[in-house]
Amino acid sequence: MNNGTFTSDEIRAFVSRPLYDPEVLHSRDPSYPRISVVVPSYNQAQFLEKTILSILNQNYPNTEIIVMDGGSQDGSVDLIKRYEPYISYWVSELDKGQPNAINKGFERASGDLIGWQNSDDLYLPGFFHTIADTFHSYPKTQLFIANIYTIDENDRITWASHFIPFSVADLIYRGWNLSSQATFLSQRIVREVGLMREDIQVGFDWDWFIRVGKVVKYVALHKAYGGCYRIHEASKLSTQPHESRWSIERPILQSLGIRIREELPYDQQPWWQRRMLKIRMLSYLALLYFSPNNGNLIQGASNPQYVVIKRFLSKSYPILRCLRPLILWYLAKRSIICRGFA
Repeated sequence: MNNGTFTSDEIRAFVSRPLYDPEVLHSRDPSYPRISVVVPSYNQAQFLEKTILSILNQNYPNTEIIVMDGGSQDGSVDLIKRYEPYISYWVSELDKGQPNAINKGFERASGDLIGWQNSDDLYLPGFFHTIADTFHSYPKTQLFIANIYTIDENDRITWASHFIPFSVADLIYRGWNLSSQATFLSQRIVREVGLMREDIQVGFDWDWFIRVGKVVKYVALHKAYGGCYRIHEASKLSTQPHESRWSIERPILQSLGIRIREELPYDQQPWWQRRMLKIRMLSYLALLYFSPNNGNLIQGASNPQYVVIKRFLSKSYPILRCLRPLILWYLAKRSIICRGFA
């Protein structure tokens, strides 16, 4: 690991074989926050063992692993049984799809921090300990985010996603600014937001994270890379044509009370909103470039770097700064933007 970055070879080495200490995994040390990981699985034995190893090889002493298999017939169950001593709960039975599997896992999860990892994706070395350190240092934090790599079926890095400070408006109007592959939430937020929609199989995670963004106040953005999103021939991103996604995304936004123009595609929705968010992103990147602080960014807490960002974005427009709460309240009331715009 080099400043939170990894090479393809380092990723392959991390998930190629067991690297964990059984005594550490069985210790259930209560001095560490309990981390619950739900693994929804269905006929992905090709990748499942690597996913499980990416959790176990964290060598984290208070992990709860919950595997919800949808009745796989490809050898996945044998893989799960191989690591059964370290799995808190698993079942292989017919379900109603991925969101249903995640919901059932979340209902069983008892961790202080909860997340899910798809059975073809990975966590990266040291991520659990990084999250635990932040949890201890900033106990009010509700949402923990890290950067991710996109990888192929051979664990080769094809893209690196570097996120900016979380904003629910950014998630709505510009697209993904976090990834489940490197995200954990406090148990309280998971319970408050509630279950994922099971009537949609593509976009349910986007819908759920927008709902998270409406209620979350304290966010930790880690500059390290915490997970890998795998794209392969059978992945949803590969099987879902790009041109058909707006027909899925449009009703999700409408169900959340967000005003859209149906005749325009997603990337042509309110230009002024996207322009504001782009300015926000560029301002953050400029500040980050000139900032000597290379630590994590804690949004919503009394963190000097975030306070500087807030001042930087509002300093040039004192009148708008005073009117900002009223303007945002009005826009949210008119369903032009979502509550929680940051």
